[in-house]
Amino acid sequence: MEQRHPPEYSLEVFADPQSIKDIVRGILHTIFFHRYFPTLRPSTFEVLDLTLPFVSDPDLETLIETRIAQLSRQLSATNSPNSSVRGQLGVQYFEKRRRKGVSLGWFTGGGKVDEEICWEIWRLDVTLATPKTETERMKVTKAMETTLQRAILKIVTIVNQHKDHIPPITTSETNPFPYQIILNPRLEGWTKAVGMS
Repeated sequence: MEQRHPPEYSLEVFADPQSIKDIVRGILHTIFFHRYFPTLRPSTFEVLDLTLPFVSDPDLETLIETRIAQLSRQLSATNSPNSSVRGQLGVQYFEKRRRKGVSLGWFTGGGKVDEEICWEIWRLDVTLATPKTETERMKVTKAMETTLQRAILKIVTIVNQHKDHIPPITTSETNPFPYQIILNPRLEGWTKAVGMS
């Protein structure tokens, strides 16, 4: 069976050191709100005067907070006083498929092995700026608001228009589609991780 490439969606946001965690958290929770299929109790939180969805799942929240902290540390460590720095997070969704005919010995229970096939990728490019003056701060705040609004609108548009590639739910597990959040996916061997090497 030929491996098809999953759709990849790119988002770009601008942030300052005080807002980066809330902005990235808002975007990730918005993506997961639309692609996380277990039953959810609707929750929201405010980011730059926008009310955004919040997925109240302890495991997901922990993973999101861990990746945000890693991204924030990375950007803070490389932040130079006169320029902006960039970082990237990737979100991947997988479908579990049972592969037949693959024999790995008697440990596998008859040669059936689950494999994870990536069916969607989101890439979030984050630019961190450190304003020096009040004028710069106003420009950065406006850029943060604009890029956050654009990113949220883009997410909503994509999830409403692009649904045909979502695999059918064939399991009774709480979350039928495993996911990953990766820091700097291009450096982590993104294409290898999704089986496109």
